[in-house]
This record gives sequence, C-alpha cells and structure tokens, in this order.
Amino acid sequence: MAERVVVGMSGGVDSSVAALLLKEQGYEVVGVTMQVWDAACSLQMEREGGCCGQSAVEDARRVCDVIGIPYYVIGFRDIFQKKVIDYFVEEYLKGRTPNPCIACNRYVKWEALLQKAEEIGASYIATGHYARIERLPNGRFSVRNSVTAKKDQTYALYRLTQDELAHTLMPVGDYHKEEIRRIARENHLPVANKPDSEEICFVADDDYAGFVDRQAGERVPKPGRFIYRDGRDLGPNKGITHYTVGQRKRLGIAMGHPVFVTGLDPETGNVFIGENEDVFGRELTLRGINYMAVPDLPEGVQVRAEGKIRYGMKAAACTLEKIGEDEIKAVFDAPVRAITPGQGAVFYEGDHILLGGSIEKKV
Repeated sequence: MAERVVVGMSGGVDSSVAALLLKEQGYEVVGVTMQVWDAACSLQMEREGGCCGQSAVEDARRVCDVIGIPYYVIGFRDIFQKKVIDYFVEEYLKGRTPNPCIACNRYVKWEALLQKAEEIGASYIATGHYARIERLPNGRFSVRNSVTAKKDQTYALYRLTQDELAHTLMPVGDYHKEEIRRIARENHLPVANKPDSEEICFVADDDYAGFVDRQAGERVPKPGRFIYRDGRDLGPNKGITHYTVGQRKRLGIAMGHPVFVTGLDPETGNVFIGENEDVFGRELTLRGINYMAVPDLPEGVQVRAEGKIRYGMKAAACTLEKIGEDEIKAVFDAPVRAITPGQGAVFYEGDHILLGGSIEKKV
C-alpha cells in the first residue's frame, strides 16, 4: 500500500510540480491549500497573486484535477493570526524587523499542516520549496541547499524541528527552476507560466507600516525624531513602524547625499541616521536558537561556520560561540551590511544548516 503524503498547494508552479513528482514516485498524494484569510480579505490580495489569495485556491484545484489527486481547502485562520500576524505586528512595535515567512513555515505550513496530515493517516507532508532534507551521520536531520543557489530557500526553513524534518518531503530541491517549469508544461499544468510571488502575501499593497498601524490600533507608536550620528536632531519621523535598519529610500531627509537608518528606539520613537559605513558590522548576538545539524553547541567553544543574516545574501565566513543558555554570538570575518534585530540569522556547515536564530542586536 502506497504511503500517503499531503502536499501544501499554494497555487504556484513549484508546489504543483511537487505534487506531480510525488505521484509519479508512487505516493498516494493529497493536495491541500491552507486558507488563512476569510473570503473578503482574500479578494484584496489578488493583485499580488500570493499564496493567500482566492485565485491560489482555484489554481491549486485545477492542478489537482489535471494530476488526478484529491484536493481540500483547510482553514488555518486562527493559527495564522496568532503565530504570523500578531508576531509580525508586535515585532514592528518593538522596533524590530520580523520575517513572517519564517514564522509561517514553522507554525502553519509545517506544525499545523503536519497535525492535519497525521489525522488522515499521512506519513509525510511535502512542499514546493527549493531545498533538500538530509539525515546526517550523527542521526540528525538538516535542511540542505537545493541544487540551484539562485532559488535556494533554506534560509526560511531554519526553525523546522527534527520531527517535522523527519516527516517532510521536498522533491523540488533536486531541480532547477527552468526544469520545474518545463515539467509543468509537459504535463499540461495550468500554472506552468504563472509568475512567482515575491512579496509578503498578507500585505496586498506592500505597505507594511500601514498594515501594522491598522492592526495595532491605539497602540501605534507616536512619531519621534530623526537623530544623526553626531547627535543632531534632523526633524520628525513618521514612527518606528515605517523604518528598518539599512533603509535609505523614503526617509524624507535633505542631507545632500544618501543617509541610512542605523537603529530604532521604541521607547522614544527616535530613528537613528548615519552614513553607509555605519550600517556595516561584524558582530551580532542571536536568541531563539534552533539547532538543526547538532543538538547543541558546547558553551565557550568557538565553531566555524558560514552565515546569512537575510534571504538572498551569500553566506559569509564567521565564528560562532555560545555565550548563554539561549544566546550565541556570531563574529563575521568581514563586515556585513544591515545587522537587523528581528531578522533571522542562519548558519551553515558546508551545504546544510547548522543552526539558526533571531538577531537580538548588533554588538
């Protein structure tokens, strides 16, 4: 009897081909779209074509009809609101820059979906991520880079647990994007040429600050001041939810040359401004550690690795040292740009994830 696998269907070409590949490999495949918004909100997202819109459901349904597999839409609104939206808003209110895709992967696309999959007797869940899962010689599971660095999505998967990895399949990680589209065309999948969604799916107009302010209501931070690196007051800002470390555009400051956000103070509402060189740093601390390739790091021992502090960044050489129960210090060999509190920091050993965490501060 074939093992059952539940495939998270976003309505895009990657998850569609993932379902097709798994069926060809002999699995009993069930397609599922995770509905995280009500119908009215979903319609507002159609312009962006993200994985939360109503069109995603229709596209996924058509794909499943072509492949010949059952398809279901399951509501995950409550968990999405609590683990993704509320987290997203709270981080911005604290002057931090969140990564909601990482939270969504951990709590919605994996934890919640895996629970549903187990309820219907499925052995695995699967997604269309460009990544691979490998069991290492020490017995632990780790996320491994896909065959294509151009589309590699391992950074956003660093929070997955050992149990989740043990019950996950990622067939797309063995292919290049061009191959995935070719497979879709050859099998007449209706999403073969559908563009990729690049933005945060639940912010339909790309106005993060406006979304946060609407969600926060009366808790919206009051505007503070722009403070230059020499202490000069450069005038009022719009409020810390409008800015992130490293930002250059849309500051509204006439300095005669480009300046950058170097820090945010949620207590005063002040936004600190500096020059390009002020945005770079070598050291950071991270918390909320998720160990992947190893169960822990021995305290006080320095470990070499390569790290990313944002999606799309090329991994850079660094040294890790555990300095507390849930705190690691990372020192990069060369300065890296925009160490941003709240963002994920992911560290690799070779082509697989060693560990990751949330950036606490620039040291």
